[in-house]
Order: sequence, then C-alpha cells, then structure tokens
Amino acid sequence: MQVPRTSTPSPERDAQPLDVGSTPLWSLSELPPTHGALTSDLDTEVCVIGAGIAGLTTAYQCLQEGRKVVVLDQEVVGAGETMRTSAHLASALDDRFTYLERRHGRTGARLLAGSHAAAIDTIESLCAEHGIECGFERLYGYLYPAAAEGEGDAEFLSKECEAAVRAGLLAEIVEAPRFGFGENAPALRFAHQGACDIGAYLSGLARVVLQKGARIHTNSGVSEVVPGQRARVQLRTGQSVTAEHVVVATGMPITSTVSLPLKQAAYRSYVCAFRIPAGRIVRGLHWDDEDPYHYVRLAACSTPGHDFVLVGGEDHKTGQNDAPEECFARLTAWARKRYPFANEPSYQWSGQILEPMDGVGFVGRSPDLGDNIYVITGDSGNGLTLGTLGAKIVADAIAARANDWSQVYDPGRSMLPVLGTFISETTHVAAQYFDYLRPGDVDSLAQIAPGEGALLREGLSLHAVYRDENGEYHACSATCPHLGGVVHWNAVEKTWDCPCHGSRFDGFGRVITGPATCDMVEIELRGADRIRA
Repeated sequence: MQVPRTSTPSPERDAQPLDVGSTPLWSLSELPPTHGALTSDLDTEVCVIGAGIAGLTTAYQCLQEGRKVVVLDQEVVGAGETMRTSAHLASALDDRFTYLERRHGRTGARLLAGSHAAAIDTIESLCAEHGIECGFERLYGYLYPAAAEGEGDAEFLSKECEAAVRAGLLAEIVEAPRFGFGENAPALRFAHQGACDIGAYLSGLARVVLQKGARIHTNSGVSEVVPGQRARVQLRTGQSVTAEHVVVATGMPITSTVSLPLKQAAYRSYVCAFRIPAGRIVRGLHWDDEDPYHYVRLAACSTPGHDFVLVGGEDHKTGQNDAPEECFARLTAWARKRYPFANEPSYQWSGQILEPMDGVGFVGRSPDLGDNIYVITGDSGNGLTLGTLGAKIVADAIAARANDWSQVYDPGRSMLPVLGTFISETTHVAAQYFDYLRPGDVDSLAQIAPGEGALLREGLSLHAVYRDENGEYHACSATCPHLGGVVHWNAVEKTWDCPCHGSRFDGFGRVITGPATCDMVEIELRGADRIRA
C-alpha cells in the first residue's frame, strides 16, 4: 500500500513560520546539532520516522545492537506530542484494570501492567547510565473515585485494587488528602510510579542517540513508504531513504490510511501549570475517575520556594469542540477550587491522545504493509511508557527475538471483542461528514480577526481561511486530504483539526499530525470583500 504523495509545495506558504498557539512548560535543553534536512538519498538498516520518545528510544535500542539507524522528522526533535504531555510515568493505566482484565484476560492485564512498569524502569536506568538529568523521581500514584465518599465509590476502589494486584502491581487502599491537599479521603495508592522533565529527558536521549552514531534528519517530512524487501521512505522534497526495516513512530501512523485510524480515536487533552508555594501539595501522581477526569502532578520551578502544579483533563475528541479555550477556563476554575493558593496559570497547552477501542496500544508489524515495517501507536494517555516499551517490542521483532508483550499489543488483532464500541465509533465518525452541509463560521473575510481562522462557504464549497498577524488571508479547501473530513479551526493551538481521524494542520494548511501525509490544498479567494454566496 502506498500513502498518497503530498501536493505541490507553495514557496509562499513554506516560507511562513509555524503558528502553533499554546506553550508547554517543558523545553529542550543541551540538544547537540542534528543533521538538518536530508539533501541526498540514503541507505540504512533501520529508518525511524518520528523523533519523539518512541522514535528515539527505538533508535537507541537498535543502536545498542550495532545497527545503522537514520531518524527522520518533519520538524525538529520533540516537535510532536512527546513535549505536550504532563510527563506522568505510570503503570497504573488510565483504562482501569477491571476493564482491561475483562477485555484481555488476567494474563493480558498482567502483561500490560508489567510492560509499562518495565518502561519506567528503562527510563530510570537510561537516566542513570547516561547521566540524563531530568529530575526523574519515583512517586506514589493516587486514584480517587469520582466523589469523595459513597458506597459505590468504596466498591469501585475495592474492585480496582483487587484487579491491579492480580495484574502484579503494588496497590492498596489508603486515606490520603484528595489530590494532595486538604481533608483525607479514600484513595487507591500505587507504588513505583514516576515523573520527569520530559524536555530534559528527550534532550538527553537525543544526545545519546547522536553519540552512538545515528543520523537525525529534521525538516524531512515523509510522504510515502513503499514496501519491499528493502523498503523506500520517500520524502516530500524528493529524497528517499532505503532501509531493511522501517519504524513509524508518528503518533497516528502515516502508513495506515484506514486500518489503524478506524481502531482508535484522537482526543485533545489540556494542561495548566500554576506556580504555587512549595510543600503545599503531597508529591505524587493524582487522578480521579470523573467524566471528564482530572490528573495532577508537581514539577520543578525555577522560582525559589515554589513548585509548579500541573492540572490536566477536559478531554474531548479532536476537532469536535468549538471552544477549546473554555477547557482551560474550566481547568483553572477547578484548580482554584481545589487549591486556593493557585493563581493564573503560568503555562497552558494541549496535546493529542489516541484512544484504542479496546484500551491497548498497537505495537509491532504494520497490518497494512510488509513484515519489515512497524508501528508504535495508541498511547491511551500513557504515551511516554508506551513509546518506551514499544521500542523494545520493535527492536526484538527486528532481531527476530521473542517478546512476551508482543501478542497483547499486536496491531493486527481483531476488534470483535469490542464490536459494539467499533460500530459506535465508526458511526460517530461517519456523522462528521455531514459537516459538508453546514454553513460557514463567518459570512465574510472581514469577520476573521488577525491570527485566527474560520470556515467560509462559497456555494457548495467550504474554504478554510486563516488570517495571519499581518492581516493577509490564506485559504485552503476545508477537506482533510486523509479521508475527506471537514477540518475545524482550533483557536487555542491555531490549527485546523480534522474531527474524523485526528489529522492536524497549521494555519497555512501544512500537515502537522497524521494520518494525513500531505498539506491541505490551497485555493484562491475571489476578493477580500466577498460575501458568502
């Protein structure tokens, strides 16, 4: 199967800087120079697409075995979703072990818990072995029921505790300050969880990968992967990399047009970082079971005597919330109610989560292509540990070694056990195509403020129009080039988001996130004063 090639690049559009809205707390540091954009064809043993935690850890694992590795990224190291997490390192999985045990059996639940626990161990050992200073620490994790008390909540904690212990985790019910502050309340406490500064960790990992001889080519977007005994990875700029093995570590795989996008749904999750006096909140990872749920952790702050408290949640499907800025407002209100010493957030950002229909990621040989092309996807809110354990699964597959975790994460596994969920999600995606019948967001170009975007109808066509900070208009077809959904403007991230399978594009229509591999199609507007037909 071939992924469609990108549309003809526009020099004017490509010259524009990326305009992406929110700013994470994390930043890359001490990153040695990479190899820049690929300017000539290469031949290698392993080509990794994506320079986030999954891609760089896979590169590391393969380099450890003496393999020749090339890493490609359409932007720079860490430009994808890795830097947009809250950097929880958890084996206490978000989908709950009572559910995972029902869907995957007790053996499957043990493999899932064990693999994520091993991923935390791997991150810890890499930090120690290579001197990666990222503030890695071991913490307790605390899960709270939706309400602070109640018979149903006690039963929930009891059953989840029993399932977690059967899965091999050290878990117990305790009394603890809810979300680390205030009166004690029942909580399920998990031992041996972790946290780190993901920017510092990714910087250190990239440094090690480069020192071990890998080539990291940034600004080298991939348009196509052609399968074969030696696969060809085609870049949008014309160059190619030929490899014995190709690993697609791009979040939603860019090599799967239908199969994997239909097995998982893309969500946006939001995080606010508040500067607070140190010592006010119990250190740990904190989650609740509300809908929408919340998650909390502390992070280092450069201001003496202070910490950052990271408050996250308010998840919704990508492209299916017309006011994502309200998610930040709700998180801020929740944080102020919970922590009266929290003021305005110092940082706020959102990131993309991929939720598999059966709660388990997809790692291993791609179901769409040949036996030498692999995917790591389906983080379900645990992307740092999935990317780390996924690298081990893929490295073992490349070396033709058995791996105990590979079957439970098999990308080709059947969705029949969750057929009802599959039908419901597929129907929901199909409903998004009715957006072609909707009116535009605005009646005229003049209604679009600088730095914003909106849909504008012209007869039977919908246009995605972005007005840059200089007041210039940039118009594209509102049709996502993946499978034809109608994109929506994200006023927080300043992006066009597809509500069908989570593809995302910057204001100028350049692809940021797959499964789309090409830019939105540029169009010409009839005039700045034109009124909607």
